[in-house]
Amino acid sequence: MTGSGGDDRPAGQGGGVGRSVDDFVAQLRSFTERARSLAGSATSRLPLPALPSPPGTMSAAQLRAVMDMVTAQRASIAAMRAQLDAFDQQLAVFERILDPLVEWSSTWARLEDAVGDLVRRDGGDAADQTP
Repeated sequence: MTGSGGDDRPAGQGGGVGRSVDDFVAQLRSFTERARSLAGSATSRLPLPALPSPPGTMSAAQLRAVMDMVTAQRASIAAMRAQLDAFDQQLAVFERILDPLVEWSSTWARLEDAVGDLVRRDGGDAADQTP
């Protein structure tokens, strides 16, 4: 069964939206033909581009592809955020571990300096006392 108006779609598919798009395309083609006839010979030198046969179908498929791509990119960004949050938490733990080590290292360096000064002083006094 075919729909009314001579289109090749089965009846019941497309509904009012499909018919309104088809009507718009038909009106646009009619306008183009009238403009072409009014322009006369100018159109023979400048060919007008042809309209795609089913403009609604192509744009819907393209929009679906763009939407799928945006959804995938947002999911990818969400995954990156989760990875960055986990990495930030690991760095925070590492920072908490390093803080006491830095303090211990500073204390150890001061102790080495103090002991080194003491050993140098005692060693220097002993060298002065030997005959």
